[in-house]
Amino acid sequence: MATVGLKAKVREGVGKQSANRVRLAGFIPAVLYGEGEEPLPLAVNYKEFYPVLHTRARENVILDLAIEGADHGDYKAIIREIQYHPVRRDILHVDFQHISMTKEIVVKVPIVVVGESVGVKSHGGILEHLLREIEIQCLPTAIPDQVTVDVSNLDIGDSLQVKHLMIEGLKLVTDPDSSVMTVVAPTVIEEVKVEAAAEGAEAAPAEGEAVGEAGEKKEEKEGKEGREGKEGKEAREGKPRGKGGAEK
Repeated sequence: MATVGLKAKVREGVGKQSANRVRLAGFIPAVLYGEGEEPLPLAVNYKEFYPVLHTRARENVILDLAIEGADHGDYKAIIREIQYHPVRRDILHVDFQHISMTKEIVVKVPIVVVGESVGVKSHGGILEHLLREIEIQCLPTAIPDQVTVDVSNLDIGDSLQVKHLMIEGLKLVTDPDSSVMTVVAPTVIEEVKVEAAAEGAEAAPAEGEAVGEAGEKKEEKEGKEGREGKEGKEAREGKPRGKGGAEK
């Protein structure tokens, strides 16, 4: 595991206003905490901290933290959390954990995939990543940069669990039966059903046409019934039927 030196200084004052003043001065508000220790508010130079973010396995890099104004000048620490601004993505705050090089700690290690699954390459399957990192317990000096997984032998329907990972000498904290990744069959759209549905839609009469035809027939029937009813009424009352139908 890599070790990187970083300078910090004790930060006076806490709270939002104090943190804003620290940021305006080009520093990042931070805190160092450890088991049985009082949290120590710190300020870290942004430009000096930036290269740490681009080191390999930055989450688990061991820091030689030189703190100006602290009772003990040098601390071994790891980065526990980095808080970012939701829009600008500026670093708002950093949590450091004071560690002992002779005591085991729990850390998260990223999972890196190598190879190409036979299920993806030969059968068009899809490799689904279910876990991107796992938790392990070990000495700080034994923290791996990453856990490498070869997926070449995974076919469609195959899956890989945490217990299958090669992590000898490390204690698993993540559930060993948790699935890390699996290969699933590709999604197939049944075009036949779609075409059948389209043909059915063409065969069915348009709603407007059906209503129109029914309406015309109804009006024709009502008109005929109306004329017949009127003539019958006139005949009963002894009225002439008109020019063409008057009795002589």
